[in-house]
Amino acid sequence: SGRAHSAQVARAPSPSYLASRTREKPKAGRLNKTTRRRLMKYLAASGAVVAVGSAMLPRKANAYYQGPVSDHFDGEQFFNPGHAYPQSFGRLMQLYAREDWSKWPAEVPGLPATLPQPRVPGATARVTFIGHASWLIQVAGLNILVDPHWSLRASPVGFAGPKRANAPGIAFDHLPHVDVVLVTHNHYDHLDMATLARLWQRDRPRLITPLGNDAIVKAEVPGYDARTVDWGDTVDIGNGVVIHTEETLHWSARGLRDRRHALWASFVIETPAGRIYAVGDSGFGNGDTFRTIARRHPDIRLALLPIGAYEPRWFMGSQHMNPADAVEAFKLVGAKVALGHHWGTFQLTTEAHDLPPRDLEAALAANDIPADRFQAVRPGAVHEIRA
Repeated sequence: SGRAHSAQVARAPSPSYLASRTREKPKAGRLNKTTRRRLMKYLAASGAVVAVGSAMLPRKANAYYQGPVSDHFDGEQFFNPGHAYPQSFGRLMQLYAREDWSKWPAEVPGLPATLPQPRVPGATARVTFIGHASWLIQVAGLNILVDPHWSLRASPVGFAGPKRANAPGIAFDHLPHVDVVLVTHNHYDHLDMATLARLWQRDRPRLITPLGNDAIVKAEVPGYDARTVDWGDTVDIGNGVVIHTEETLHWSARGLRDRRHALWASFVIETPAGRIYAVGDSGFGNGDTFRTIARRHPDIRLALLPIGAYEPRWFMGSQHMNPADAVEAFKLVGAKVALGHHWGTFQLTTEAHDLPPRDLEAALAANDIPADRFQAVRPGAVHEIRA
């Protein structure tokens, strides 16, 4: 059975965030000063924003990957068959000019930071939430990081872009030796090069990431031990732990001309303590990706499901699940327990910082699912699984 707890250690104060945000709704067809500033700030980031830039520039050959055409690669771009992709530049302008953006508080509290054990041996898994989509998974004597992000901003630049509203659940200097890093895709809130470089300099971990993302990493950190994987691939990392790479409904980009030039994925981590399903980002679509997970990987003990960055639905619905979608995904995969992440750390979209857990509570109640089976966790939360 799983149980949640957190260790109490000294914790650095969280950075203040978004003190100047406003609810002013500009007139249609024009961008006022506040909106222009907001747009420029978020154009420096990713997620909902980099989505449309490539539509304004000439297309070019794939920037990261050369490989055979497949059912999800057309020779230039990766794609989810039958899936709708992010919207036009005009629709993006509507998002910034006409939508109300909630004002986040200066700080979204996490739990007291956790001091992890050096190793967790045997058939127990200890899963610690770092923040946003970052997790430390300790099992079978191995330390695995998923989408590690310790930087102040989710952005290609240090002076603009979404800023952390809470400190990481484990201080970087308190991390145990990291053996393996899993990166689901290349958006700046998931592939954080500054963190990957620090990890490589300190621990030389193996990196497992979908096709094309290795080129991004090696361009900045030559020699990185990066293993690329396609949907359906498996990697045995030893000690009875196997990484399965699975399709997820999303997309990728680091700039304005590399949209869908690298693949995106989720991971099922098969361990002596049971299977852990780690989703970085995903739309729900018609639910078939989650039905496939249930068929390929029965008896999932823990699902790590995103529940944030989902409003407005007319823009975000194809790429991010809302809590009601996440509850449907939870039901389809048949997981015993789920933890909700991707909320409360970086403001990427318009919803209030505390709306995801409230919407999750309502969705669970509507489906008669006990609240302790699917919790919206805060940085510093720890969940244990025992075989």
